Amino acid sequence: MNQKIFIKTFGCQMNEYDSNRIYDSVKKIGYQKTENYEDANCYLLNTCHIRDKAKEKVYHEIGRVKKIFRSKKKPLVIITGCVAQAENQEMLKREPYIDLVIGPQSYHKINDTISNYIEKKKKIEETEFDAVSKFNYLSKIKNKNNKISSFLTIQEGCDKFCHFCVVPYTRGPEYSRPFNQVLDEAKHLAYNGVKEIILLGQNVNAYNNEDYKLSNLIIEIEKLDEIKRVRYTTSHPKDMTDDLIDVYKNSEKLMPLVHLPVQSGSNKVLKLMNRKHTINEYLKIFDKLKNINPDIEFSSDFIIAYPGEEEDDFKDTIDLIKRINFINSYSFIFSPRPGTIAEKYDLISKKISMERLEKVQNILFENQTRMNKSLENKTIDVLVENLTDDKTRVFGRSEYMTPVIFNGKKSDIGKIIKVQIKKSNRNSLFGEVINFSKQKVA
Repeated sequence: MNQKIFIKTFGCQMNEYDSNRIYDSVKKIGYQKTENYEDANCYLLNTCHIRDKAKEKVYHEIGRVKKIFRSKKKPLVIITGCVAQAENQEMLKREPYIDLVIGPQSYHKINDTISNYIEKKKKIEETEFDAVSKFNYLSKIKNKNNKISSFLTIQEGCDKFCHFCVVPYTRGPEYSRPFNQVLDEAKHLAYNGVKEIILLGQNVNAYNNEDYKLSNLIIEIEKLDEIKRVRYTTSHPKDMTDDLIDVYKNSEKLMPLVHLPVQSGSNKVLKLMNRKHTINEYLKIFDKLKNINPDIEFSSDFIIAYPGEEEDDFKDTIDLIKRINFINSYSFIFSPRPGTIAEKYDLISKKISMERLEKVQNILFENQTRMNKSLENKTIDVLVENLTDDKTRVFGRSEYMTPVIFNGKKSDIGKIIKVQIKKSNRNSLFGEVINFSKQKVA
């Protein structure tokens, strides 16, 4: 069988990782990746269920596909990811154009599921929670990702049960992949030419396999000469243990940006969310890391207008943002998710919600702009990832994940280049190479 598959990914970095691994799997049964969806024999949507709009995007996308293929042979349409897990049979009922629904813990079954459908033309959903079988299967298929910066999932699922979050129901309980399995994949990525590994998990710092923790993984991955940068996301404050914090004391490859979602600056709201941490505990983590390295910066996620958030609670969030000076952060108005406890709560008015979101985002944007402005006329290390679209410059990222565009060349890709920043805006830095002849090869 020689077929073409188009994969469209919604949502988080873990979905990006999963999409790459799905492709590694379906190649075994003759599917080749295409970037042109009109050529596809198989159209796969890897979905996100964090917010309602993300779910509805899936159905809008299916409508678009139906129009595109109206005068062509219908492709095999597969829905994977968290919407597939949460909606499963309902998706097949709501949209008959869908053929297969496969949850995120059932990707080890995707080849058999496709083959069975082609043979029997019977619609099916596979949504069992079986992370062990999934990762055992995927570990036998080489990860072909050769991007300069690559994701590597080490942990899935969540046992925290925050009242707003659907993850425990779509990704299942917390599961940590075997330590050596993760290291083997990291080594293979390094062999592929990857220079930066971003370790992923719904609660990545809850990683614990036979007493090996995230800190142990970082220390071992640092020993790979080919790997020059290590990051991890997303963390929970409850799992920000001292052994992980201590890695920042001696690490040369762990980047100084800590993404640690706080969600709210109010202890009352955190309790309503069932977040299991307090602002005082969060600030202790902040102080410990800043004492180790004052250059460490924090990014975060904020849910604005959570049910029960009063003006004083919102002010606490504003005060915390100003206290920490978060950069590279995300903020959203509360969106009730089906099946969660918070789904039943009374919503704050749209007008107040929008006003609060605007205030938060203005401060977060000011923080980012100020941070970028502070780097002007300074020299920073940039890991080059690719050429710009017009092929005239190169694109890379700073230690803080900020995009950097400068006058490099194709041979710089994969190298850490010293760049003098000439100007900036809120989102990006723009600079020039300091010395072409003395660059650090990554």
